[in-house]
Amino acid sequence: MALLLASAMNHSAHPAGLRSQSNNQSFSRHHLCSSPKNISKRRCKLSFRPRAERVGSENGNHRLSPREIPRKDWFPPSFLVSAATSAYHIEGAWNEDGKGPSTWDHFCHEYPERIADRSNGDVAADSYHMYADDVKLLKEMGMDAYRFSISWSRILPKGTIAGGINEKGVEYYNKLIDLLLENGIEPYITIFHWDTPQALVDAYGGFLDDRIITDYTDFAKVCFQKFGTKVKNWFTFNEPETFCSVSYGTGVLAPGRCSPGVNCAVPTGNSLTEPYTVAHHLLLAHAETVDLYNKHHKGRVPYTNTFLDQQAQERSMDNCLGWFLEPVVRGDYPFSMRASAKDRVPYFKEIEQEKLVGSYDMIGIKLLHLNTGNAWINMYPKGLHDILMTMKNKYGNPPMYITENGIGDIDKGDLPKALALEDHTRLDYIQRHLSVLKQSIDLGANVRGYFAWSLLDNFEWSSGYTERFGIVYVDRDNGCERTMKRSAWWLQEFNGAAMKR
Repeated sequence: MALLLASAMNHSAHPAGLRSQSNNQSFSRHHLCSSPKNISKRRCKLSFRPRAERVGSENGNHRLSPREIPRKDWFPPSFLVSAATSAYHIEGAWNEDGKGPSTWDHFCHEYPERIADRSNGDVAADSYHMYADDVKLLKEMGMDAYRFSISWSRILPKGTIAGGINEKGVEYYNKLIDLLLENGIEPYITIFHWDTPQALVDAYGGFLDDRIITDYTDFAKVCFQKFGTKVKNWFTFNEPETFCSVSYGTGVLAPGRCSPGVNCAVPTGNSLTEPYTVAHHLLLAHAETVDLYNKHHKGRVPYTNTFLDQQAQERSMDNCLGWFLEPVVRGDYPFSMRASAKDRVPYFKEIEQEKLVGSYDMIGIKLLHLNTGNAWINMYPKGLHDILMTMKNKYGNPPMYITENGIGDIDKGDLPKALALEDHTRLDYIQRHLSVLKQSIDLGANVRGYFAWSLLDNFEWSSGYTERFGIVYVDRDNGCERTMKRSAWWLQEFNGAAMKR
């Protein structure tokens, strides 16, 4: 079982918030990760560049040469190449069939000004009703796996078992899982992707209170009981570093908490302490869930993490990677974090350390970018190689999956569908990162699979629908009709599915 840790690479897609300072007393979405300017300086010092970083011409059309474009036979036969989504991104049906409100439902409805286009995920890509279309697309593209998340408040509307299990929600996920398996597609499930039941926030503050540990573990237990005979691959939490720092530090993401005087939806928190409190409870919930799973269920529960630049200072490495990885590897937070944050970093009890250490059997890595008109300002495939080598050399080279990798196109209502479908930049991005993966595997990195983000254009958190990350175009003005983009057609060819049509 695993935690999913990650943060996006774009440095301009989200509202400016508190930036990390040298004393480590502030947080941002891009917490302590290096800037594109610094990346450019480092790259200029290299005497050569890997094939996935060469530019193909001087007219702005950066392309790999034909011999550099990845092929499936470059990778081991068991290597997965597929796509990922999450519940609030795509499901919609926010209040149908007994589902309770989540923090994202509450955030979007109560603070629409905090979303770039004042939108919400009430309908999103309507996958609650159109899941069969999604599975059909996965099948057509030759995908042999699919990563998605389960909406906590769709299963437990009030957040707790005592509040009742919503059997309609269980039925939905069972139908999705069954259809995936019928089509030879292995489900990879994320238990929590940022959508806390609002009932738990109202009752005791959600992840700010240690009662969340029991309630989360109970939710996971229901998932294992209802789906565990069919699902063998589980992730406990998605991107804890981003969730803690940006939901409770800058307040850009739901529930939108920050310190008084900071521009956020709920300026009644403490940006200096709450991210550490939330992280501590999250790690303990992860440990309890893995312990439960190991005692009563079989399968794998991966731990996921991301860090975009190994060449940054060691303190940055500890904060972006070690914050959540060190506790599950060595049982404590990095020393540099304790030295800088002092008493804001909680301590683990001995019994908690025992459950934490080794509470993973695979690692997930995420790397995202935003296309701001010149993708090469932000695109840095070598960052993926760097983190894979760090995992290999410092953390024992566990089995690793790239759980999200993608690039978003800006669409403020002015991106024609025809242009969006010809997503050459996204295709080039995917090809370059797969090429870097091949190089890393050749150097010994234990990488088992790759999930492109995202299967569908979706509701993209505080950016609403102004960013399109999908390899499949979703036309929200035409019943959420799905159309494969050029990148999807290439992945179909890569997976050998084009020859089967």
